[in-house]
Amino acid sequence: MKLYSVYDEEFKPFGQVVTGLEQASAEIADALRQTPLPDGVGYVPSDPLLQELPAAVEISEHCFGGMPVQMGRCNGHNTRLNCLEYHRNSEFNLGTEDFVLLLGEQREIENGVFHTSKTKAFRVPAGVLVEVYATSLHYAPCHTDPEKGFRVLIALPEGTNTERPESPVKTAEDAFMTACNKWLLAHPDSSEAKEGAKVGLAGENLDVRDFQE
Repeated sequence: MKLYSVYDEEFKPFGQVVTGLEQASAEIADALRQTPLPDGVGYVPSDPLLQELPAAVEISEHCFGGMPVQMGRCNGHNTRLNCLEYHRNSEFNLGTEDFVLLLGEQREIENGVFHTSKTKAFRVPAGVLVEVYATSLHYAPCHTDPEKGFRVLIALPEGTNTERPESPVKTAEDAFMTACNKWLLAHPDSSEAKEGAKVGLAGENLDVRDFQE
């Protein structure tokens, strides 16, 4: 399978590279370098170190139109798809090292199932801020260098990925809601599925080590 760049035409349905916020991006990358790098994958919805940066104001103003924003991070080591999730809004990512995003299109979910063969992989260069559209299925980043791992900004509207609302399941989509503003489709081989997340991925649990540039 092919590994694309976020600068390739193939990325356009999934997101865009953000320009004009290079100083804020450098400030975020410097702060991310100070955060822990676990052996597995660690996600923090809102990190005070990032939240208090002047760059957080710029992300709020220029990426979310002034909405309250949580500046979180996802750090660690990973090469597999495992799950795909979506929100009702875009997500903004930036890494201290090159990393890979595995992405799908929400419109290609059929009867609650997305086939992993429709997934595309994109390399994001270090220090580049990208928007991942609300209609793009995504999950944890993947590293390109196992020694360096990844440290990636996860900027979202405030409250996203926090505790799931206490509401009854009324729609088919509700069954996939695992947190506030988070709908997740798990692969049957994933730890998330074993912990009770609803299976919504069919096909191979993709590994970025099988992708070629």
